[in-house]
Amino acid sequence: MKKLQVPLIDISALVSGNEQQQIVAFQINQACQEYGFFYITGHGVDEDLQLRLEQLSREFFTQNLATKMEIQMALAGKAWRGYFPVGGELTSGKPDLKEGIYFGTELAENHPLVKASTPMHGANLFPSNIPLFRETVLEYMDAMTQLGHHLMAGISLSLGLEASYFADRYTANPLTLFRIFNYPPDLAASDNEPRWGVGEHTDYGILTILKQDNSGGLQVKSSSGWIDAPPIPGSFVCNIGDMLELMTGGLYKSTPHRVKNISAKNRLSFPFFFDPNFDIEVKPIKLGEVLNMDKEERWDKANVHDFRGTYGHYVLSKVFKVFPELRRIVL
Repeated sequence: MKKLQVPLIDISALVSGNEQQQIVAFQINQACQEYGFFYITGHGVDEDLQLRLEQLSREFFTQNLATKMEIQMALAGKAWRGYFPVGGELTSGKPDLKEGIYFGTELAENHPLVKASTPMHGANLFPSNIPLFRETVLEYMDAMTQLGHHLMAGISLSLGLEASYFADRYTANPLTLFRIFNYPPDLAASDNEPRWGVGEHTDYGILTILKQDNSGGLQVKSSSGWIDAPPIPGSFVCNIGDMLELMTGGLYKSTPHRVKNISAKNRLSFPFFFDPNFDIEVKPIKLGEVLNMDKEERWDKANVHDFRGTYGHYVLSKVFKVFPELRRIVL
């Protein structure tokens, strides 16, 4: 294993709210400028909950395809929830070598956003044949949402802002999205033409909190090239998304990353996305001039700093490329 390069930060001071928060904020500032990625420990998320989530997820993915397709995404309509099979998601137009289940905030049919047919809002789809799956996923999402609020307070402080800056403007009622991905071993892999579990990409929102199993395979694009972000027991991997790059004028970079299952077994990962409210307009923070708007440096040759509008508009424009069939359902 290569020497660890992505920073490791103990965030217990953010969780407890003690006087050491500024030290953590300084470490976050450095990590976000240099890598856009950092590991966290001291997060307080229950280990038994994480273990239960992993066990139930493995149980789900070992089922045959027909059983898994009983909660396929098409059944959720505009809510954009449920299962997709291997190759069902695209990155840069290429099918990913992974399968997964999509979740979001659980909303009842009579919720105003659901009644208004707001895309990406609604009820989740859960397997009916796996006891405690629903309860475990929702409990984990609640824990991640709480952790997201703590981390956003730290990111606010890292920018010299009030701890509540993002909560006051964007994340009091965040758009929270959760994925459980299974990357099967690539039995047809070759050195000449590597096949990626998920190809080079950036995340769309503000903050991603990733739980990964012990298989490895996550890579982060740094100034010196691609570096490994191997699993560290008891930690999560955090990275910032396009909207935080936009808000900070390029001070904090939305860093490209990719995954290749390098093991001979199934690889599980659990990314949780803590993003701005769907209907909130995202605006730059007055921190100074934009530091870097070079389109050629981004994997998609796009310029996130050109965007103006609500987060919902931005995320849908990205999602339609990943799941082209969703565009037909939503529009």
